[in-house]
Amino acid sequence: MNLFKLFNYTNPITVDIHSHLLPGIDDGVRTIEESVAIIKKFKLLGYSKLITTPHIISDLYPNSREIITQKLQEVQDAIKDDNIDIAIEASAEYYVDIEFLKLIENDELLPFMGNYILFETAYSSKPMILEQAIYSLQVKGYIPVLAHPERYHYLHKDIALYKALKAQGVLFQLNIKSLQNRSKAIYNIALKLINLGLIDFIGSDVHKMKDIEKLTKTLKSSAYKNTIKKNNLLNNL
Repeated sequence: MNLFKLFNYTNPITVDIHSHLLPGIDDGVRTIEESVAIIKKFKLLGYSKLITTPHIISDLYPNSREIITQKLQEVQDAIKDDNIDIAIEASAEYYVDIEFLKLIENDELLPFMGNYILFETAYSSKPMILEQAIYSLQVKGYIPVLAHPERYHYLHKDIALYKALKAQGVLFQLNIKSLQNRSKAIYNIALKLINLGLIDFIGSDVHKMKDIEKLTKTLKSSAYKNTIKKNNLLNNL
């Protein structure tokens, strides 16, 4: 049974573009069994496609296209064996560092939905190479998508900093779970970005079963519904 029918609400977003569901390669799920259990929950919540995005951080999670593709096949085989009618694809969540620039230059990226690249930075300070990374992506024909912009403390001080990134062609992916974040700063910035219509994608950023349990509640919130109402979201394209 679809869980949303119990609450008389149907989630209009059927594609999730940010999660960590490939086992054992980052801080997400640890086992195939955990991955399958979470994917079943996504299916019950009305999702028809998941684009999972393991971290690529050179000194912590040095994943590659080959590692991600192999793990994706394992998960695809598992959900097929379990007769779960949901599509799962893989991209990555790239950390902005020198190695990221090398991946761009060497055409070793794993985009989603054709030519989008999800990236993140440190939370406390802006990388000196951020503009270089954005420009390098665009030269290669990619569209840069900043993961969870509401979480970067160095952007919180001035909404103009967000608008400047948008002017450079950066799209924003809001974390759905930020709409129930214990941090008032993150929650308030999330609401500002929503109300200004600056959000392009929303993502679950599910790492563990506890995340999808929170997701179930947040999808019924007024903040989530406002996100959909006030922004031209690209998830379902």
